[in-house]
Amino acid sequence: MKVNLRLLTIGLLLSIFLSACSTVGDWFADESYEEPPEPLTEFTSEISPKILWDKSVGDGAGDKKVELSSWWQNNKIFAVDHEGEVTALNAETGREIWDADLDLNVVTGIGGGMNMVYVGSDKGVVVALNEADGKELWRTQLTSEVLAPVTSANDVVVSRTSDGRVSGISAQDGKVLWSYQRAVPLLSLRGAGRPVITGNEVIAGYDNGKLVALSLNDGKVLWENSIAIPRGRTELERLVDIDADPVVIDDTVYVVTYQGQLAAVDINSGRVLWSRDMSSQIGLDAAYHDAVYVTDDEGYVWAVQDGSGDALWRQTRLLRRQATAPAIAGNYIVVGDFEGYIHWIARDDGRFVSRQQVSDGPIYCKPLVINGVVYITAADGSITALRVPEN
Repeated sequence: MKVNLRLLTIGLLLSIFLSACSTVGDWFADESYEEPPEPLTEFTSEISPKILWDKSVGDGAGDKKVELSSWWQNNKIFAVDHEGEVTALNAETGREIWDADLDLNVVTGIGGGMNMVYVGSDKGVVVALNEADGKELWRTQLTSEVLAPVTSANDVVVSRTSDGRVSGISAQDGKVLWSYQRAVPLLSLRGAGRPVITGNEVIAGYDNGKLVALSLNDGKVLWENSIAIPRGRTELERLVDIDADPVVIDDTVYVVTYQGQLAAVDINSGRVLWSRDMSSQIGLDAAYHDAVYVTDDEGYVWAVQDGSGDALWRQTRLLRRQATAPAIAGNYIVVGDFEGYIHWIARDDGRFVSRQQVSDGPIYCKPLVINGVVYITAADGSITALRVPEN
């Protein structure tokens, strides 16, 4: 059972639980109260990021609150909407190259690798398309809903499904080569982080707070470590899901859990190098030997010193604005929010330096930063490309 607990307190949920409501869904519909988002504050803009192009592709997320993230590959941007319409754009101009209608219900973003792009469905179907023309290459049925973007390397396609399974699929014909599964807790958050392929390893986080490294060739466990340990008397108090995508830089994996820890982990051994208390199911970005940037579950954006875990600054003016995961863009951090704004934040001290509204709909996806360009994918199906200011 998956629920979104981002803005609810444990005390409130426990009291609802004791009142014997029939389902978790009933609790949120009838009993929950969310405080209003922080209003936008005035400040003096210091930069004016240039919009290079914007394009509408498909129907976006529809009425679903899902992260249909885009994918950059070989100077193309690939996007998918909630009905399985895939669009390829020229990353420099926004010009449409091709589109394909897969007629699938999609709840996660598009992925890629090896001159192919991949779409996963809520029924556990993974489809591989040729990146050049959108031609379908193969279609594979997995065991349950695909909750994270699919990726590939070294002839193996890796997918994560809602039953706690990571599967390795042949890039040639779609045949399942191996799978690794961990039991899903009785109660967990809705979502799953994207498995990260680095070298011959697959790094994946699980709903029980464990980070696991698997062999890309056969799915065997290379190491595992508990980033956060479930604590408390109730299932609600014991939630420690790793739903944010891990970030890998050189030999270090950066990972954050819900109601748990932000940690840096040695990729060779799984040993935790440093950690600090943090709760996030949203996401992070990292600058190696510099700082780790995290959006927590309240919407605060943090800068944390890599190597010690000490807080450098905290931007509090995005409280409850459903801020996205932060993305490093030159000297700035970029996050989106539920009103279609993107916020540019100075990396050195966390001050706002610019704000732009690029969509009438919410932005759920982490900004994508490639070659000095920020790509913003909004829930209404729009993609906006902006040049990162040099100063």
